[in-house]
Amino acid sequence: MAQQPPVETAVPEVEPPGPKTPPPLPRWEQESRDRIKAGIRRFTKPISEAVSRDANEGDTRLLVTDILCDILGYDKYTELTTEYQVRGEFADYGIRIDQDLVAFLECKRAATKLTPKHLRQVEMYAVNEGVEWLILTNAHAWQVYHLSPGMPVRIDLAFETDLLSTDETPSQRSDKLFYLSRESLKRRQIDDLWLTQAATAPKMLAAALLSDNVLAGLRGEIWRRSRRRVDSRDLARLLAEGVIRPEALP
Repeated sequence: MAQQPPVETAVPEVEPPGPKTPPPLPRWEQESRDRIKAGIRRFTKPISEAVSRDANEGDTRLLVTDILCDILGYDKYTELTTEYQVRGEFADYGIRIDQDLVAFLECKRAATKLTPKHLRQVEMYAVNEGVEWLILTNAHAWQVYHLSPGMPVRIDLAFETDLLSTDETPSQRSDKLFYLSRESLKRRQIDDLWLTQAATAPKMLAAALLSDNVLAGLRGEIWRRSRRRVDSRDLARLLAEGVIRPEALP
């Protein structure tokens, strides 16, 4: 009987190691991001000129309105309310999406350095209206704060960017501003960003480092490296005194 030739078997292709190509963005997101990048480039000159001439608050508001509409995609007539009235007081802007009030915006003159104290008045508005997001801007600097209800109310900076700063790349600026776009804010993507940042805030990381599970792991690693046993309480004290910043301690 003739010997049969060996059967060739296909060798499966092995994907070479390396970073995987991220999936393409949804069309709405790509269009939004492209609009924001182009808008930031287009508005850089008028924003710079407003800062140079120390534009008053009224002129700065006109510029901010254009940014909200042309860059961030809001409808001037149905989604932006200037002088939004709250119990006899007025917020600079109320921002609505599908009839829902989603954010208050406080605008300061272009050359004003933004500080948390500028939020005190609009913070009261947000508490009264049940609004989570507060935006503070002078047209070039944008600070976004999250309000957590309770006693007392907690206000935390979610992120900030400056359209004229050289500390960030153009992509970094546009990536941050994207979360304020109508398309992104409608989908509450900013909530996921905030929850991730809150989970990795210094106090949360410090609490994790001082947890029983992490301390047990550190004790084991110290034993493997030095063959020395360290008590959990001593290890927690050493971390609190020499590794973790005092303001981050739980």
